[in-house]
Amino acid sequence: MLRVLILSTLFPDASRPNFGIFVERQTLSLAERDDVEVRVVAPRGLPPFPLSLHPRYAPLTALPSREEWKGLTVHRPRFLNLPGTGGRFHAQAIAAAAAPLLKEIRKDFPFDVISAEFFFPDGPAAVLLGKRLGVPISIKARGSDVHDWGRREPTASQVIAAGQTADGVLAVSEALRDDMIAMGMPGEKIETITTGVDLTRFAPRDRAAAKAEFGITGPLVLSVGALIPLKGHDIIIDAVSTLPGVTLWIAGEGADRKRLEAQIERLGLGDRVKLLGSVPPDRVAAALAAADAMALASEREGLANAWLESIASGTPVVIPDVGGARQVVTAPAAGRIVARTPAAFAEALAGLIANPPVPADTRAIAAPFTWAANSARYRGFLQRLVDRRQAL
Repeated sequence: MLRVLILSTLFPDASRPNFGIFVERQTLSLAERDDVEVRVVAPRGLPPFPLSLHPRYAPLTALPSREEWKGLTVHRPRFLNLPGTGGRFHAQAIAAAAAPLLKEIRKDFPFDVISAEFFFPDGPAAVLLGKRLGVPISIKARGSDVHDWGRREPTASQVIAAGQTADGVLAVSEALRDDMIAMGMPGEKIETITTGVDLTRFAPRDRAAAKAEFGITGPLVLSVGALIPLKGHDIIIDAVSTLPGVTLWIAGEGADRKRLEAQIERLGLGDRVKLLGSVPPDRVAAALAAADAMALASEREGLANAWLESIASGTPVVIPDVGGARQVVTAPAAGRIVARTPAAFAEALAGLIANPPVPADTRAIAAPFTWAANSARYRGFLQRLVDRRQAL
């Protein structure tokens, strides 16, 4: 039996049910295995009083320190989040807050390995905790956690040092692995394990009927991703502005909402472009099945869950050549890889709307990306780290 302690600052809670849902799904898949036991530590970053009373933080303050979450035991220790420091103290604060908790957890759950599920601040914090407790450390890179935090002056050195020190490192795409090696992380420690997709939830449906449920009569393009500049929603809005009769829905929430609302108003697209906000997974699945295409103009990615969820739904994607795009768009039925410009996106979307691939052909491309395959490889990777440490 392999006992795994998951450390993740990105994990859903009652106040943010869609926050880090990809980490939750991977953890649930691992926990479903008969040869694995899992506990989760999901630290909450809270500023000093009275800033902790701010509406942004108040819901986190109210969360329980321990709870059962979809069958998982989840601990939610608080760590000190100092505003205006660029995150430079996050890892040390997490380690300080979590160390007593992990020692207590080990009394009835003697975990064999700590798996950090986001490279920063989880990774450097896990390295500190692993040294104190004498257990091997795995860190998973998902994309922006390396590309963003790994290039910021206050945190870049911590990210790189964690990648160099960890017993093992995971990347969600070969392109991301290459980026990490270029940053100075040892390639022999890095293994690529692509994400999984729920092939039951995300599946083709009758597109016309699915559109009718949403009150859509013409072509529909869906974009799924946080409302942040990195995701390039403004590019998709500009592209759709040149496609008369095409509706665009954007599922996600974030700090870029006001800028995108202003863009929609400026272009006179209020009747065709809609910001849906945070959408539950089942509604995302229904919208993907209704859409003619999913478009996401990310500047950087590892291997986006939204790509696979769309393809599993029988809906082709239009994406730039970033991260693991070429590992997903392996045939015309999967969609198009295009330049990150409104014109390129508009051309590809128009082509897919006019000549859509057969949904079953699109769906078939997602077949290898199962959570069962993901958890089997993930479990094997963690076991090798444990075996290697025990052999020393």
